[in-house]
Amino acid sequence: MKPKHLNSIKAPVATGGYSQAVEVSEVRRTLYISGQIPVAVDGHTPGTFKEQARLAWENVKHQLEAADMSLDNLVRHTTYLSDRKYCEENAEVRREVLGDRQPALTVIIAKIYDEAWLLEIEAVAAA
Repeated sequence: MKPKHLNSIKAPVATGGYSQAVEVSEVRRTLYISGQIPVAVDGHTPGTFKEQARLAWENVKHQLEAADMSLDNLVRHTTYLSDRKYCEENAEVRREVLGDRQPALTVIIAKIYDEAWLLEIEAVAAA
């Protein structure tokens, strides 16, 4: 599965490491990953946003690995931020984690289930 990144000339150009649309064809499997939270296996939640973001992404990676997939299979993800002030740090960590990969994405500012969590990430992958 090789995602095809699309960008209509009638819509704004995507900037910042994502695609406006991603087309996948000949998919055999689709993985829907529930919101991954910044909690370690031992129950610990880091204190800073960047630490939490990296841990939430690690948890996404673990779910992908459980399905014999990797970040290369990521088609889209939604990140829920507890506060708008984390937008830039979120984008920085996302680019650090994803590198050249450009899945479709949405960022939503929302109240998170646990006030200690500063973000939550859900994702869709295809193989």
